[in-house]
Amino acid sequence: MSKILRILGWSLGFIAVAATTALAAPLRLYFVDVEGGQATLIVGPSGKSMLIDTGWPGFEGRDANRILAAAKQAGLSHLDYVLITHYHVDHVGGVPQLAQKIKIDAFIDHGPNREDSDDTRRDFAAYEKVMRGGRRLIAKPGDHITFENMDVEVVSADGALLAKPLRDAGQPNPLCASEPEYPEDATENARSVGVMITYGKLRVLDLGDLTKKKEMGLACPNNLLGTVDLFVVTHHGYTQSNSRALVHAIRPRVAIMDNGARKAGSPDAWQTVHDSPGLADMWQLHYSIEGGKDHNVAADMIANPDENCAGKSIEVTAEKDGTIKVTNTRNGFTKTYKK
Repeated sequence: MSKILRILGWSLGFIAVAATTALAAPLRLYFVDVEGGQATLIVGPSGKSMLIDTGWPGFEGRDANRILAAAKQAGLSHLDYVLITHYHVDHVGGVPQLAQKIKIDAFIDHGPNREDSDDTRRDFAAYEKVMRGGRRLIAKPGDHITFENMDVEVVSADGALLAKPLRDAGQPNPLCASEPEYPEDATENARSVGVMITYGKLRVLDLGDLTKKKEMGLACPNNLLGTVDLFVVTHHGYTQSNSRALVHAIRPRVAIMDNGARKAGSPDAWQTVHDSPGLADMWQLHYSIEGGKDHNVAADMIANPDENCAGKSIEVTAEKDGTIKVTNTRNGFTKTYKK
């Protein structure tokens, strides 16, 4: 074989190995600690990204800096999408500071603010000023955002819910009979953009801060969502969300709660998730002071056990076969969950 052919063969072999490696690369999720808000960075195998929410404003850019650190760790120079679940300050407030630090290609949200509150109007106006003139997608139930062999399907938005079940879902839910009638919620929480993220056999559910009345529309009388592998505990683990009829019907294998030390992690919501059939483990971003010794997970699975903390994160790598590996960046503790 000539030298040129040998070099060509090595080059083609290298390209084939690189392509195979890219295809085999996992999905990465960074649960950034924004002290009881939400900021979840999702990165595909070759670097396409979606950030769900941006944490709080102020604090000398604390939350924007933590998100930026996660983005740099993931090798990102920009964010392809920033999805804003709703317009409360702990979800949308960080947008102006973040946009000053990293380019954002497109925003996704549910449309106009619907809450009659001066604070929420202020936070929406600050967000609107940043994304005005840029690319903006208005999410509606049933919409799909597809990239990196990953499908992000909208299951709730602006108070509307899926009209038909997701694939392999729609079974009658016997848990509905024991649920009370929940009140209407006039806040932005009920308008949350909720998404089901599918990557091969892996399914991840994030409903933002959706409250119980809307949860019941997804779970009853039939379970429109089916089962999930990874559940981002709704509303940081507040009592107003996480109805038993929904949480136990989706049967998560792993749950991650983005609570704060003194925000959410409510004992009854924690217990509902903890008792969900098939749950292997729940992980928390903070030790919940309200939860006390009976309603917190083991210390190794809490990223920030102290109220005054360094803002450690929880990181997940997920394979297309449904394997989930969770790492606590505070102590390096890792567990792997096979499907």
